[in-house]
Amino acid sequence: MNPMFDHERLEVYQASLQFITWLEPFLEKLPKSLAVRDQLDRASSSIPLNLAEGNGKFTKPDRCRFFDNARGSAFECAAGLDVLVAKRKFCVEEMTPGKERLRGIVSMTVGLIRATSDYRLHEGGGD
Repeated sequence: MNPMFDHERLEVYQASLQFITWLEPFLEKLPKSLAVRDQLDRASSSIPLNLAEGNGKFTKPDRCRFFDNARGSAFECAAGLDVLVAKRKFCVEEMTPGKERLRGIVSMTVGLIRATSDYRLHEGGGD
């Protein structure tokens, strides 16, 4: 796919779409009435949507807010995968690849936030 918009060039955006592709077969096996199914569907969709919207914002605080929302949605997805295991819908081994993908997404999103924000954690030796 040829990127048409700037956000499509972001590695984290592409990774979030790959996570959705990974997740979808699991969601299809779950009853639509299961709350965590709907929550995972919405939270996983929220990651690329917030990344795209944030990347399109002009001010640093706006960009960071949307990137932070995407990060929060990735954490929500990780918890959703834990809930599926706790409810014995899938085993830990089945969910591990998804959690590994989410860890990468969180890491890349934190990188975007740090690169965009004027505030830098632990830089300058703590002075």
